[in-house]
Amino acid sequence: MKKLIGSIALAVIAATGPAAAQTYPEQAVTLVVPYGPGGASDLAGRALAETAPAALGQPVTVMNRPGAGGMNGARSVAQADADGYTLLLARVGMALSPAVTPQSAVAWDAYTFLGMLEATPMILAVRADAPYEDVEGLVAAIKESQGGMTYAASGATAIDGFTTQALLADNDLDPLTAATLVPYKGGGALATALLGGHVDFVAMAAGSLMPHIESGDLKALMVFAPKRMDKLPDVATAQELGYEKAGQITGWSALYGPKDLPEDVIAKWDAVLGDVATNEQWLELAKRRGSISTVGDVDMTDYAKTQYELFNGLAQDFGYLPN
Repeated sequence: MKKLIGSIALAVIAATGPAAAQTYPEQAVTLVVPYGPGGASDLAGRALAETAPAALGQPVTVMNRPGAGGMNGARSVAQADADGYTLLLARVGMALSPAVTPQSAVAWDAYTFLGMLEATPMILAVRADAPYEDVEGLVAAIKESQGGMTYAASGATAIDGFTTQALLADNDLDPLTAATLVPYKGGGALATALLGGHVDFVAMAAGSLMPHIESGDLKALMVFAPKRMDKLPDVATAQELGYEKAGQITGWSALYGPKDLPEDVIAKWDAVLGDVATNEQWLELAKRRGSISTVGDVDMTDYAKTQYELFNGLAQDFGYLPN
């Protein structure tokens, strides 16, 4: 009888040990999107939520937690239980914010990096009736204006501010004074400002610009992305044009979890993302929102570190942080 009880006890221990961990996930996974509904991050999060469950075996529920430049949502995931049931739709801001405002942002490495999802190109654009046909023409006009030309951005140290400042710096211009930043809130407002002639140019997320480029109201001069956009095959990337700083800047989405996720959770998501990478629905949704699927293309831990170092270096070079 004692031997039987001992066998039962061993069986219970085995069922609650490593073998049980292999059953992840046993319930729906919450994907926190750290920005509001309708934007690029929300669209990416919902696309992942639609395509991941087939391989995951459980639903993925999107929860928008905007505020503090994405840090509210990021912090909620960084502080969540490391069980794989609360994950983050990470954006470039998760590397940029701690690089520029370390005192108020979640550290860039406060996560488990599960994988890259997509590059979300930025586009340097002007009105269709502007006299510039290429980047060189625009830069020449900026030099001649001596600070008189304007561009829209959501902030000097936001991604759409760094795009222009990096381009200016690459052309030996003062990134803060060679052109004048006019602040607007949100991608739609930036595009509207350019359409209305309130600013001379923008360098911002493709998703907000493509409808106006396709309608013929705006024209694209350059793309900030690792490769050319399918919808703009004739528009060169900053990297192709030899811009060192601007060539390293792009928007992106990735999948993060709380630090120290269990190995079985990491392995499961590695398999899930492998399936997503070739999922026709995922690829079609990425194409629709002007994104470039990059699932499996890079080591996300290395890439996040490189992005943090890039923006931290730019913040020092541009005078936002002490050297």
